Amino acid sequence: MYGNGVRAYHETNVLTADPKKLVIMCYEGAITNLKIARERYLSGKYEAKAKAMQKAQDIISELMQALDFEKGGEIAKNLDTLYNYMQRRLLDVEAKRDTKAVDEVICMLEELKEAWEEAFYGDKENIKAGSYVAEESSGQVVGATQ
Repeated sequence: MYGNGVRAYHETNVLTADPKKLVIMCYEGAITNLKIARERYLSGKYEAKAKAMQKAQDIISELMQALDFEKGGEIAKNLDTLYNYMQRRLLDVEAKRDTKAVDEVICMLEELKEAWEEAFYGDKENIKAGSYVAEESSGQVVGATQ
């Protein structure tokens, strides 16, 4: 019962979030699931690892599909290249048993998340304090579609 309420709450957050917040939520979800996948892999819980890994890959795929190459230009192209690289590295986890690939992708996602937060909301001090400087003007995320 409690799980259904939490799930409904998260769904409402996603459905009502502005495009900027959705981008940040995607990065957070991918990072969290990759950390879970790494932990499950190291503890020998391979089915749980596979589920978490698949969720992370699905989120990265969604980020790729959201790219707007017309409005995003070079940024969208570069992000597409990065997301494709991340997907290939995550395949290395399975094929080569390379857990360092998970750490590499987590690091990349964390850097991208921080860059988007700074672009959307201002400097790191404002992000940590929770007082976002930038107001949403058009609702359009550069490099991503709504």
